[in-house]
Amino acid sequence: MSRRRRGPTLRRRQLGAQLRRLREDMGVTIDQVAAHLECSASKISRIETGHTSVTPRDVYVILTMYGISTAEIDELVGIAREAREKGWWHRFGDVLTSTYVGLEAGADQICSYEAQVIPGLLQTSDYARAMLMAVRSDLSEGEVHRRVHVRSWRQSLLTQDEPIDFRVVLDEAALRRPVGGAAVMHQQLRYLILMARRPNVVLQVLPFACGAHPGMDGTFTILRYEESTGQSVVFTDNAVGGTLLEKDEELQRYAFVFGLIQACSLTPDESIAMIASLLERGSQDEWRREPAS
Repeated sequence: MSRRRRGPTLRRRQLGAQLRRLREDMGVTIDQVAAHLECSASKISRIETGHTSVTPRDVYVILTMYGISTAEIDELVGIAREAREKGWWHRFGDVLTSTYVGLEAGADQICSYEAQVIPGLLQTSDYARAMLMAVRSDLSEGEVHRRVHVRSWRQSLLTQDEPIDFRVVLDEAALRRPVGGAAVMHQQLRYLILMARRPNVVLQVLPFACGAHPGMDGTFTILRYEESTGQSVVFTDNAVGGTLLEKDEELQRYAFVFGLIQACSLTPDESIAMIASLLERGSQDEWRREPAS
């Protein structure tokens, strides 16, 4: 059982799931709750799915309607207060447009497949800066700096007292693609080896030799939580921020695909050896090559 403090995003999801369960147990419809609160049914639906926050007062009114015990009302009203607190990432609202960071902060396990770049949780600052400048040429130097700073905050998830369980499959292309130049890549690969040796990190390389594989549809991240916290989600990245998938069949499909990709990949020890080999063979000479004109 994890003792890590849940952030407001996860508390909101947990509260919504409990409110939905209690409503269904009482045989009450969403429309009836909406009429009682004098609001729209869509608002109640968003509260129960954790997509919007709810005031402690509204939680009290809803639970009173259900005839819940005073002790349980006090507990859930307390969760509602916690869910309305601001997480550390809110201070970076000018450069964060997704709820992903809040969900990531409360995850118990993260499973990620990356095809083109080193995942954010394992990037060095120089690599992150070079990647952002290439992907988002519209960003100012200050915006790039703040985004890199956010990444450094996120990475504490792997090194805190009770770190998350991080499992990542990294395509060989991400190891060989020159981002930021030879010195940056050399530093990045050394950092990957360091992090891959942590007991809470399982890194596997998907080699070119594997050929076609089940993950060729695109990269994705599975965020898993304790059962009491709420349903796990899948995040698929794209140019406008990404998409969250929450249906059971979607979660099962991506979990299945991730298992297949892991089976196609090198073992963790083989993966570390491959990264070390790239450093030993002087791949930085390859990274210095000018692109063909």
